[in-house]
Amino acid sequence: MRVSPSLPSVLLAVLLGIFLALCGLPLAWSALSFLPLAAVLAYLARGDTARQVAGRAFWAGTAYSAVHLWWLTTFLGKLFGFPPAGVLAFALFALEGAFVAGMAWLVGRLFRSPGARVWGLAGGWVVLEWLRFLGPPAFPWPTLGYTLLPTPLIQIADLGGVLLGSVLVSATAAALACFVGTARQRGAGWGRRRPLLLMAAAWALALVYGLTRTAATGTAATPMLLLRTTIDSFGRASRQLTAQEQVGLQADLTRANRRPDEVVVWSESSVGDPSLLPAVPAAGIYGVSEFEPRRNSVRAWNGSSVTSDTDKARPVPFGEYFPFREALAPAWSLIERSIGISLESVPPAKTLNTLQLNGVQYGAYVCYDSVFPWVARVLVEKGAEVLVNVSNDGWYDGWGLQQHFMMGRVRAIETRRYVVRSVNEGVAAEINDLGQPLQTLEVGQGVLHARPLRLTGQTLFVRVGDWPALMLAALMLVFAGLADRRYRRSL
Repeated sequence: MRVSPSLPSVLLAVLLGIFLALCGLPLAWSALSFLPLAAVLAYLARGDTARQVAGRAFWAGTAYSAVHLWWLTTFLGKLFGFPPAGVLAFALFALEGAFVAGMAWLVGRLFRSPGARVWGLAGGWVVLEWLRFLGPPAFPWPTLGYTLLPTPLIQIADLGGVLLGSVLVSATAAALACFVGTARQRGAGWGRRRPLLLMAAAWALALVYGLTRTAATGTAATPMLLLRTTIDSFGRASRQLTAQEQVGLQADLTRANRRPDEVVVWSESSVGDPSLLPAVPAAGIYGVSEFEPRRNSVRAWNGSSVTSDTDKARPVPFGEYFPFREALAPAWSLIERSIGISLESVPPAKTLNTLQLNGVQYGAYVCYDSVFPWVARVLVEKGAEVLVNVSNDGWYDGWGLQQHFMMGRVRAIETRRYVVRSVNEGVAAEINDLGQPLQTLEVGQGVLHARPLRLTGQTLFVRVGDWPALMLAALMLVFAGLADRRYRRSL
């Protein structure tokens, strides 16, 4: 019995992972991701042993991560000033593939029948996505639920978050894989038509739900000035651009465009030192970085003092958070000398706070925080009426910019709040509570004049979080166990 993957099986697994990733990019056909996922689940489930299931999963997961996150290769090449250094990103791709392989190995050990494995892999995939939201090295970038964004189906996110979308995609893929398996291998325990009919009904209900959601209306708007700047992030990090010069550039842009009563929003780390806050041109919300002690924060400035502040909840792994910094000090020191940038970890926020300014409660969060649904959820629980994402997307390239923006749109749906984005590079935007961009600025330096509505109330997701999605994922695992039990009895 073959226990190690052959070249043809590796190539097939890689191709399936690539096809799945091509539905995870910001493309019109992303909602069809259940089709390649069904092929992936079916192929993994047919492994002869748990080890073979895991081997196939590793290559499919690695290829999926590589295509979805290919922009990281360019980022690393720029960071090190040596384009071939981009190959280091493959360590992350392989790590993501290893996580998928570990889940698949466990499923392969627990379940023997292909049909049971399909449902176990589908439920396990959702649980794995949930785990990616947790812990310091969390990296939840490739989440299946985002593939529903081009359709009204994404509106179910206010019921169970983006993970509920992942449940819909993975369960549909499992039902389709089992239906095809039944047609090809009758009597082999691959399932029946009922799951596919059930998922068709679920899609219909989700579609009706999405189509009947309407945008909030009202007059309680707060005028805001959003900036899009084009500052070289790498030059700034290596101190080629001073903090004073950066503040001056943004202050000039603000003075030339600000209307009376507009609250100004500047991007992440736009104020390189808290002592420079008195130099900002108006009351507003400012991204502030601090080196002694290390801190990445957002602060509300009323024109004379800071009224409230909050820190970044999730520093970026290997960007702001460096695992084993003391244990691997020589290695990190070598990297610092190579890139000319000090690599000191930014501590995460101990508590998240809303910002109070002119009688409005803003839920402000920093850059990478926008891919963590729980950050916006906590801020809305604490009374945030408008969500503010200050971001420095100058580190990203290619489709990473659009991916970050699209994920941020789902935070508006989950919480039913307007989201405004002020960015360096990336996409500056005003987004309504349906996740629809009302206005965007994607290229060049400029401003947006936004009037987001101040909204209150709490969605089901804000109240209960990911529990609906996790319970449905658990139900898939239970269904897998029952299917496997029937299969074993038939032997």
